Amino acid sequence: MGELLPTRDEAWTLLCEWTSSPGLRAHALAVEAAMRFYARNSGESEEYWGNVGLLHDFDYERYPDAADHPLKGAEELRRRGYDESFVRAVLSHADYLGLARNTNAEKTLVAVDELCGLIMATAMVMPGRSLAEVTAEAVLKKMKSKGFARKVNREDIVRGTEGLGIPLETHVSNVVRALQGIAATLGL
Repeated sequence: MGELLPTRDEAWTLLCEWTSSPGLRAHALAVEAAMRFYARNSGESEEYWGNVGLLHDFDYERYPDAADHPLKGAEELRRRGYDESFVRAVLSHADYLGLARNTNAEKTLVAVDELCGLIMATAMVMPGRSLAEVTAEAVLKKMKSKGFARKVNREDIVRGTEGLGIPLETHVSNVVRALQGIAATLGL
């Protein structure tokens, strides 16, 4: 397997090659920000964790079905010579692949992925459509509403948070802060 770990610029270029949807790009940026937040606070590599977050769904627009995503993306990363630990981290966010999450980066990716979507959806229904208005309380309230952001898998959020070993409210608050830090980039 390869030894290559992407730089931020390389990861962004790959994402843009494979993903044209502004919404999917925003999701990737949000997950990147949350991953960087947790890496920074645990003394891990922000570049590595952030790039895993940025690329975790880079193949989704081309291959949205479980039979292909994120497997086709993993094939592309391997073709480009990316380090197998990086490829595995990207693969780990798909529950249906049955991979154990062995590293902190893998555990964090699954914990932040769906939560980023819920936080961004919460921001969209705030009076000013702004992340500055979003609180952990507001997100947790929206999380209880099954009709709100139906595609967001609440079980993944809960299970992922348990994997981090922190309270749900703390995790939500952390990710809200991470996304508030890039609110202008996200247009929220």
